Amino acid sequence: MKAIWKNTVIAESTETKTVENNHYFPMESIKKEYFKNSKKQTRCAWKGLASYFTIEVEGEKTEDAAWYYPQASHAAKPIQNHVAFKNGVEIKE
Repeated sequence: MKAIWKNTVIAESTETKTVENNHYFPMESIKKEYFKNSKKQTRCAWKGLASYFTIEVEGEKTEDAAWYYPQASHAAKPIQNHVAFKNGVEIKE
């Protein structure tokens, strides 16, 4: 699977996990040069506290477009430290 934003592959893995129609990419599969830590956090009732990244490609940003669970709940352990995407990031095989 590939995560693509602004015609740039920002993550690629054969080991994604699908939860609630989102592909979660292993943290080591993201291209870190495109990711900036965000201050945003949200809480999911069953997955736990999510942290976010802002994605920047060639000077263009999409705020809080990627999220992950650094300390996932027991039920969500398989996606701990895996990154999912929104805000126009395309997921393709």
